[in-house]
Amino acid sequence: MEYCNLTPYRQKVYDRIKEYEREGLFDKDVEDDPPAEVLTPEKADYLGEKPFARLKNRIANKMAIRFFEKQIKDGAFVISGVEGLENYRAVEGGAVITCNHFSIYDNYIVYRAIRNELPKGRQLYKVIREGNYTGFKGLFGFFFRHCNTLPLSSNTETMVKFLKSVKELLKRGEKILIYPEQAMWWNYEKPRPMKSGAFKIAAKNKVPVIPSFITMEETDRKDADGANVLACRITFLPAIYPKQDASEKDNAEYLKDENYKAWKDLYENTYHKELKYGE
Repeated sequence: MEYCNLTPYRQKVYDRIKEYEREGLFDKDVEDDPPAEVLTPEKADYLGEKPFARLKNRIANKMAIRFFEKQIKDGAFVISGVEGLENYRAVEGGAVITCNHFSIYDNYIVYRAIRNELPKGRQLYKVIREGNYTGFKGLFGFFFRHCNTLPLSSNTETMVKFLKSVKELLKRGEKILIYPEQAMWWNYEKPRPMKSGAFKIAAKNKVPVIPSFITMEETDRKDADGANVLACRITFLPAIYPKQDASEKDNAEYLKDENYKAWKDLYENTYHKELKYGE
């Protein structure tokens, strides 16, 4: 996408995206996020075991739904369709859902598509970056800490706790959303090369990966940054299962490669062009 008349900050972000794409730095952050503290084990409550944790989660989820539905009503973003729900429905039990990461709205697009499919009392769990959990104040900080989020950490002990908690969630049949591209690239429509973390988790816990990919089309309406509001369509692709006779390492690479191929094929079929970077 090409933009003109962007706000200075969004122009800077867009220029960074073009620069990092040319340099192949696909997992590098392009946003000016606030400084963040390290998430230590005693502050991480992945399974909602602290006092009032479940109450805060219920409140935060209700607030988030109201917030994002108002954004939709006001035209800040548009959900133009949901495809492939039969692929999501075909998976019973725990699974890793992957999605491209281009907006603060994309996790809600995933959630909104499957919320009527979730068993009563369950929510979609979302893996988020450490800084989102510890660095943000206000309403979004509240969402990041209490909307069934699973923050990563630069602390080794916290990551041990993270992996144990993820194992427990998958064992009990939860769905966990992970962005394998890592960094959020604003309004970026191409699939990016992926990190291995999501696929290592799936391979280790012997659960499938459900690839989802959001394609977008510009509308005539402008957003607060001077860009055209995007109409987003989410597609759930057939689940990819670990091979029974492969090692965890080989399975993680297999899942990653197949996920990228599925995204690439959908991108090329939707936009009717070959996936190329740095152009």
